[in-house]
Amino acid sequence: MFEYMTAQEAAEKWNVSLRWVQRLCKGNRIEGIMNINRVWLIPQNTKKPVDGRLRANRKQTGGDGIE
Repeated sequence: MFEYMTAQEAAEKWNVSLRWVQRLCKGNRIEGIMNINRVWLIPQNTKKPVDGRLRANRKQTGGDGIE
């Protein structure tokens, strides 16, 4: 079975806000997430998704912000 981290742990690991991680989860931008009793669980080995709001990242990913 996978090892999971909470949204708070992911926010600290990726150096972003908790709210941003929650928005990524709600928008299905993170592979393998689960929501159990309003708690987002994210696989430990998941890499931080590309931020599609940044112009440099749009060119790399084709404009949609998803790799």
